[in-house]
Amino acid sequence: MRLEITRKSDLATQALLYLSRTKERTKASVLADAIGTTPGFLSQAMTPLVSAGWVRSEPGPTGGYTALVNTAEISVLDVIETVEGPTDTGRCVLQDRACGADNPCALHRPWSNARAHLLQDLAATPVATLLTGLER
Repeated sequence: MRLEITRKSDLATQALLYLSRTKERTKASVLADAIGTTPGFLSQAMTPLVSAGWVRSEPGPTGGYTALVNTAEISVLDVIETVEGPTDTGRCVLQDRACGADNPCALHRPWSNARAHLLQDLAATPVATLLTGLER
């Protein structure tokens, strides 16, 4: 069983924080360097943020990324689901199958409770409150 956030979600979160702090258009190469990735992988993390309307992407030699949203109004869960897709709360933690009250696994009840608390905490945590290594 693995409980982890993907690198893409982590980079998207860090990019939002960085852009919201700079409050100006930032070239992809500068942003990638600031959050410790490559411009190619950065673009994969930024595409969902642009699609959600949270970031503007301007192409060209004078282009870059600009935050359009207040990170105090976006939760960590919002970012994760924007990048990764909706949280699948109906999957079994033990097997690759659906898991519910009608066909539960041995860990269904405690896992469902733990998952509900985790999702609630992530939804209640604004991105703006996160600590990152960007305070250099």
